[in-house]
Amino acid sequence: MTVNTALEYTIAYLLLGGNLGNREDNLSRAISLIGLEIGEVVSVSSIYETAAWGKENQPAFLNQAVAVKTGFTALEVLQKALHIEQSLGRVRKEKWGERLIDIDLILFGDAVIDIQNLLHVPHPHMQERKFVMAPLAEIAPEVVHPVLGQTVQNIYENITDVLEIRKL
Repeated sequence: MTVNTALEYTIAYLLLGGNLGNREDNLSRAISLIGLEIGEVVSVSSIYETAAWGKENQPAFLNQAVAVKTGFTALEVLQKALHIEQSLGRVRKEKWGERLIDIDLILFGDAVIDIQNLLHVPHPHMQERKFVMAPLAEIAPEVVHPVLGQTVQNIYENITDVLEIRKL
């Protein structure tokens, strides 16, 4: 009898963001916890600063993309990301509101997942948002969007979002 002991791993791409408190420290702490709770952090983008998106009268956001090699399912990654947000002091008040930390699951390998009101992968609006695509293109330019069939770099180069973004 042969036993398959090989573990299966997926590269998950997460987008971190926040506009309250010590923004850079919050990103760094989130990345450390991601490494402890979700999997091996294999790539981290530069930090990007943008004006708030969706609700403009609030402080600027810092965003950073992270690639994680994980043995968890996409839903488990989402649950762990939400737990990390809470452990860092995130309180969900309003959509697009101010926050200490936000961790979004953007891509999960080449999976397409739609669990109503819970999980949508790839993130349904990633291709419309420069603050998502700039850091993602830095660490995963050749990754192909599983629905659009285009590389991350190509999507970023053709994005119509006019939000100003600054690499720190």
